Amino acid sequence: MTNTDISTAPPDDARRRKPRERRCVATGQTGNPSLMVRFVNSPDNVVTPDIFEKLPGRGVWVTANRMSVKTAMKKKAFCRGFKTRVKVPDDLDDQVEAGLLQRILGLLGMAMKSGQIFTGYDQVQTVAGSDYLALRIEASDGSPDGRGKIRVLTKAISHELEKPETPVIGCFSAHDLGRVLGFGRVVHAATAPGSISRSLTQAALRLAGFRDMVPAYWPDRHYETELKSATGAGS
Repeated sequence: MTNTDISTAPPDDARRRKPRERRCVATGQTGNPSLMVRFVNSPDNVVTPDIFEKLPGRGVWVTANRMSVKTAMKKKAFCRGFKTRVKVPDDLDDQVEAGLLQRILGLLGMAMKSGQIFTGYDQVQTVAGSDYLALRIEASDGSPDGRGKIRVLTKAISHELEKPETPVIGCFSAHDLGRVLGFGRVVHAATAPGSISRSLTQAALRLAGFRDMVPAYWPDRHYETELKSATGAGS
């Protein structure tokens, strides 16, 4: 068996209308900005990732994967995009990855505060056996056994309800998840369909261009349903 890739199309609510498009300065192709990263020119003339798309000034867009960011750096596409000479940090692609990681952790924290996330093996297993889950969040250092039992339940419910299989985000350690969710360690978590899940999915699709959502060292990784950017993997 091979990994099942979830479509990189934007969430349902975004598909009901024609999305705005932006041009990638690395490839020259236009695309949906939900699968791109915005950059701005800081007051010090330094190219800066705008993960939240709220920083002021002219924006330059790059397809959300490491190769495109590196291509933009190599070809001096940022200078052309900003129409001026700018400083490009050598670790710009790593900055994007770090920003997207923090974006997802922040959304998980918001989900916890608003009661939109299930945590712990018992709670996630109970919900997975009766209701459709939009996302599973599994600690990268969790055991295959518990992960597998929850996966079987979510796949069964997805098939029964004729819905897409629930994808997994597995790029955070149990300590990282516990820190943002208010526990010492969190190995299993999940979200139901809703606004938080849509935002998490969008952020994860971007991050998938920089980091595998399913760790390569998981022995059961080929059974997992993976959020995978069509624009290319990270490393």
